[in-house]
Amino acid sequence: MLIGYARVSKADGSQSLDLQHDALRAAGVERDNIYDDLASGGRDDRPGLTACLKSLRDGDVLVVWKLDRLGRSLAHLVNTVKELSDRKIGLRVLTGKGAQIDTTTASGRMVFGIFATLAEFERDLIRERTMAGLASARARGRKGGRKFALTKAQVRLAQAAMAQRDTSVSDLC
Repeated sequence: MLIGYARVSKADGSQSLDLQHDALRAAGVERDNIYDDLASGGRDDRPGLTACLKSLRDGDVLVVWKLDRLGRSLAHLVNTVKELSDRKIGLRVLTGKGAQIDTTTASGRMVFGIFATLAEFERDLIRERTMAGLASARARGRKGGRKFALTKAQVRLAQAAMAQRDTSVSDLC
């Protein structure tokens, strides 16, 4: 079964779902099998996508107009497609600059595999830059983490109070 998902970033009426709905219907998705969201792709709370993913069953194909309608980032897309693949669900992307993808075909899986490799490379670069930045800060004597909520005197006072058996944590808080 073909299940469609459509999303526009603004709920203020400046964008419409009509173009996406028309493309999904032309691709064979039944009107009742199209799920919508009127929210930014960067938001975690997308009830339409959540309902869409829950409705998918083994052998179904999720159809989206463009890849950016589905995910917040390449890493999010890779994780979503891996989840779909693990559940034996295909993904079909209808349009995009050279990005027509159908993971039910060998070439579609290859293209998405390239995307997955790029996402992993991006994560590795971020990790390397983070580690280099931390090492540089340490070399200049900077310690990481936030400042303590208590002064050293307050910590000593709390430790002394806790050393007495009749003091409870609630007494200190």
